[in-house]
Formats: sequence, C-alpha cells, structure tokens
Amino acid sequence: MSRFAVPVLLFGAAALLQAEAPHQNIPLWEAGKVPGAVGGGPLHEPFLTAFLPPKKERNGSAVIIAPGGSNIMLMYGVEGIELAERFNDWGTAAFVLTYRLEPKYKQEARSADGHRAVRLLRTRAAEWKIDPERILLAGFSAGGHLVRSAMLGAGPGDPAAADPLDRLNSKPNVLCMVYGPGVPSPDDKLKDYPPTFLLSAAWDRGAAEGTVKLYSDINKAGGVAELHIYQRGRHGFGAATTSPEYGPWMDSLKHFLGLNGFFGGNKK
Repeated sequence: MSRFAVPVLLFGAAALLQAEAPHQNIPLWEAGKVPGAVGGGPLHEPFLTAFLPPKKERNGSAVIIAPGGSNIMLMYGVEGIELAERFNDWGTAAFVLTYRLEPKYKQEARSADGHRAVRLLRTRAAEWKIDPERILLAGFSAGGHLVRSAMLGAGPGDPAAADPLDRLNSKPNVLCMVYGPGVPSPDDKLKDYPPTFLLSAAWDRGAAEGTVKLYSDINKAGGVAELHIYQRGRHGFGAATTSPEYGPWMDSLKHFLGLNGFFGGNKK
C-alpha cells in the first residue's frame, strides 16, 4: 500500500505536492534549452522525479515510469508514486517522468522526452548505482503511447552532437505497456523491440484489442513479448495492490523481468 493515502492527480504537470519534496526532481534539459518548447516552467520543461531505494538494497535495475492521463494531465499517484514504491521494494531505482502535454505539445515532443529520460539515466548511472543496460521504460494508457512512439526513433546517438547526452543510445532495455498499446505506425520495427510486457483488462475493449494486436505483431516479427489480459476490470487500475481482479499483475511483471535478467545475474 502506498505511503501516500490519497492518489495524486497532477493536472497539467504544474507542480508536485509538498509530500514529494524529499524526492529529487531532475530536469531533462537545462531551463531554456528544451527543444521545441513554446514557454517556460513545469508545463514546458519535462523532468524526472527520483524514487531511490537505499543504496545497499539496489540491484542495478532502473525504471522510467510514464503515467497516463489522456495527454492532458498525469495520474501521478496510482500510475506513478505507488508503482515507484513497489519497484523500490524490488531493489529498482524508479524515476517518474513528467512529460509534455496537450494542447501545447504532440507525440513528437513526448517521444523526445522519453529518449532524453533514457539517456539521462545512462549518463548518471554511476551516481545512482544503476546498470545502464538494465533500464525499463514503462507506460500506462497515454504513457504507453509515449513508450511506443519513443521506440520509433530509439537507437544510437549522434557521436558528433554538441550535447553529450545526445551521443548516448536512447533505446531502453525492456518495455512495459499497461492498457496503452500505442498507435501503430508503418515505421514500427517490432523485431527490434526489447523484451516487452503487455497488460490490459478485457472489459477495457479498445486497449485490450490493441494490446492483443501488438503482442501478435511483435511475436510474428520474432520479438520477445508476454501478454496478460484479465477477464474483468477497467481502464486505469494502476498498481492495483489490493484489487481482486488484477492485483497480481505486478508479480507477473516481476517474474517477466527476472526471466530477462533485469534484476541482475543470468537470465533465467
């Protein structure tokens, strides 16, 4: 159960609650240097909020969490804080991504935010005691769309780039999309996807059908994917720690991650 009793709706990503003050906010770019920005402040300057387990408990894994909210707000509680705390219990350093939202920004900007977040973790891996080759990008609903759009342009950086971060690889090592399979694109290179965990509830018809289709397409392309469709449920269940319908889903995710060596050691 989350230490924060009430889920937080971060409308427009305008600010974090005072309860979050102990957790470090890390800008993805310096102020005034965000590509494509049409203003200043938290609505225009994306950032990560770090949730770090004690150093002695870290196993080198890291997750970037992209909450949902229809691209107009962020469900920062059930699709951010609660998930970060669960990952911390597993020894994983968690970073909740506050990305750019509608109507000022489109998916291209959110894709850039996803790329930058992965690169930022890699450049500061030693500081946070994480393995730069064990980074999970997890998205919920609209955040799942961010994950898929970020995969379109993910890959090696530009060795001649003026910004050192832009020289790093932006492709995550594992993906997770929960009730948000993203929008298909003719440029999708599904065979190049890293291991991908997919989850929806059957009653959430649109997300469920899209998730099944994405699994089938990845599987046909020769990629690695695992699919879970719960027979009941709804959209937006988040961590769902005590839910009778889909409470076990994070245990399934942990098993999937372990099979793919996310927590260290050999793949099982």
